[in-house]
Amino acid sequence: MPDEAALRTAGLGWRWRALVAGRVALAAFGGYGVAALATAFLSLALPMARSEAVATATLLSFAIMVGAVIWVFSAHTLSRAALGLAVPSTLLAAGLWLALALVDTAPPA
Repeated sequence: MPDEAALRTAGLGWRWRALVAGRVALAAFGGYGVAALATAFLSLALPMARSEAVATATLLSFAIMVGAVIWVFSAHTLSRAALGLAVPSTLLAAGLWLALALVDTAPPA
């Protein structure tokens, strides 16, 4: 596929619009996915009371979402942007799986 900068200057409107629409979709859905995984992981991993950990993780998720959106629109290609969200998502999912295996989920007595 040709370079995005070449498409922009060549006047190929529909291809350029499709790439921007792909970035918007990736930023919205991929950013939400990364933020949700980070919230779930941090809620279990932060060393504080559960209610404080959830509140802190939720507040941090807004910054994570903004960072994901900035990353998607600053990456050179759409595939690099997708890879840049897939790697942290995979690591967060693995960390969440491990945290769920190690955390005591029994209700207090």
